[in-house]
Amino acid sequence: MPNPQASARKPLSAPQKALHKLGLERDIDLALHLPLRFEDQTRLHRLADVREGQTVQLEAVVTHSEIRLQPRRQLLVTLDDGSGSCTLRFFSFYPSHQRALAVGARVRVRGEIRGGFLGRSIMHPAFEAAGGALPSALTPVYPSSAQLPQAYLRKAVAAALARSDLSETLPPPVLERLQRLQHGRCSLREALQQLHQPAPDAAGAAYEDRGSPAWQRLKAEELLAQQLSQLCAKRERDARRAPLLCAVPDGLQQQLLGALPFALTAAQRRVGQEIARDLARPLPMHRLLQGDVGAGKTVVAALAAAQAIDAGWQCALMAPTEILAEQHFAKLVGWLEPLLAPRGQCVAWLTGSQKKKQRNDMLALIASGAAALVVGTHAVIQQQVRFARLGLAVIDEQHRFGVAQRLALRNKTAAAAPAQQAQQAQEPHVLMMSATPIPRTLAMSYYADLDVSTLDELPPGRTPVLTKLLAAPRRAALIERVRAQLAQGQQVYWVCPLIEESEALDLSNASSTHAELSAALPGVTVGLLHSRLAPTEKKAVMAQFVAGQMGLLVSTTVIEVGVDVPNATLMVIEHAERFGLSQLHQLRGRVGRGAAASVCVLLYGAPEGERLSELARARLKAMVETGDGFEIARRDLELRGPGEFLGARQSGAPLLRFADLASDAHLLDWARWAATELLEKDPAAAQKHLQRWLGSKSDYLKA
Repeated sequence: MPNPQASARKPLSAPQKALHKLGLERDIDLALHLPLRFEDQTRLHRLADVREGQTVQLEAVVTHSEIRLQPRRQLLVTLDDGSGSCTLRFFSFYPSHQRALAVGARVRVRGEIRGGFLGRSIMHPAFEAAGGALPSALTPVYPSSAQLPQAYLRKAVAAALARSDLSETLPPPVLERLQRLQHGRCSLREALQQLHQPAPDAAGAAYEDRGSPAWQRLKAEELLAQQLSQLCAKRERDARRAPLLCAVPDGLQQQLLGALPFALTAAQRRVGQEIARDLARPLPMHRLLQGDVGAGKTVVAALAAAQAIDAGWQCALMAPTEILAEQHFAKLVGWLEPLLAPRGQCVAWLTGSQKKKQRNDMLALIASGAAALVVGTHAVIQQQVRFARLGLAVIDEQHRFGVAQRLALRNKTAAAAPAQQAQQAQEPHVLMMSATPIPRTLAMSYYADLDVSTLDELPPGRTPVLTKLLAAPRRAALIERVRAQLAQGQQVYWVCPLIEESEALDLSNASSTHAELSAALPGVTVGLLHSRLAPTEKKAVMAQFVAGQMGLLVSTTVIEVGVDVPNATLMVIEHAERFGLSQLHQLRGRVGRGAAASVCVLLYGAPEGERLSELARARLKAMVETGDGFEIARRDLELRGPGEFLGARQSGAPLLRFADLASDAHLLDWARWAATELLEKDPAAAQKHLQRWLGSKSDYLKA
């Protein structure tokens, strides 16, 4: 079997390209590529003894073979093993299939037996010519792709497992503490051999028992690698320098506090002090500000920006959508512009939809330093944007940006450091904000290198939102409820999951719902908002709704974050079973922002003849039972797992493939302790462990 690591010396074959596409480039990558399941090819079954739904291996003679064109083109092959017969059915086949399955051929076939009016059949079975000894061990089935045959992948994994350097990276004290948790000794090589090549009678138990010593060893090593990478990233960051942004007595920050039309909550004051202390240090701040929907994160960010501006530096705030960026811009201009104008400074606005002249004007203000605060979308990180002295970068809804985007903003370092500071390359402080609270175990794992500040208190005046479930057949009654709300002068959101019809999903779309509600509610201004509208159209629709000129807004999830209309008291979420739990909570947070009682109606309905899935039911139940964002986040983590929860596929953070944060908290505690031990007492072993598990992926964790 060719070594994948040597394949760069010559053109790659199709299977080798497929290996690389799956990220299987090194021997250790293949060794850690565990089977999905095992097939028992160690014995043959008799057709007389098998039952419907059983996965079987047969050896039989082909007695009939034909291509049938009705109801669709298919190859039908009849087999007889002396005890009974069955039909093989192929909807996708080649001439080679026909030749191998010609009448009289003796073949070995594997697949699931199905019953039916016409007798037993197997759909698209695996097959080969009969003969040769049966394997003595179970056959692993690996995650793969169409270009990567299982036989090739099995050989590649077996060869890589034999070649891999799996020598011990854990020093004796660390290993001894792990073995107490493992309930027995099991090296990494032993663990991988057991999980790739279990004994025939132990396969089910070995794979199902995630608490076995083999699984415990694998999960512990994975968590250790993750904790090491986080700790290394933090230490590397602490070795860099950032500008000193010391608070100025009676400066802009104090003026802003005096001008705000509301008092800060105790949580906002506490978090503000944590951030202020970070900014006054010469080490780059890397802090996550998390808080439930409506907890008041924007004003905390404004106070941090004021501290940076007071110290003579610029601040940038980047949001994932133009609607959210515009909401921030409107608030920050209202709070800060009157205080900045006497200083000859302003708040700049930067998005991709700006006209060229307006954009050039903004770029000039940013480059000159006159724009003390820059608010915008991805446009903020484009190459032509030059900051005079960027000291603080604020990234809202940070999980919705990719790694490269977050790094690009962080790397827009100050052009020149003040003379009184050391002439050393500096980078801005980074404050990340998220309205999706992070459960403790997730914070300990994925955010181990971050300082986390939590706004755990809502400002006074926020009305709890009542959440109700409503089945789709009661849609007409719901429209009457909407009519009543509008008659009282209140406003309504109606959220749909799709823009256009889909044959695959029986979902109402925003366009047809807009037409339906416009017809059902004559005299009411019904708006339509979705991602395909031009930015100017989106802006015009939102302006009408915010001004109260539009009673009902039909929208896709573009209003998920940032929209703040206190007069909106009813939120209808159509096909709520199709949304994620975090997304449902974010959408619900668009109402209840004023003094009036607010309701969120989750309109649900499975396709005809089907029932809601267990996952959908669990999400809807959670929404009705709690309005606490932290409890919602905990349940969301249970339902989705960390990868989906964090959007890790686009964020670049390596997913935990083996460990489970809910059930492996004891291993996470060990890994946090072991990471510090290794880095302090055996940095070479720590580096070897990191390289084995993450390779170059650890770079992503520095974002």
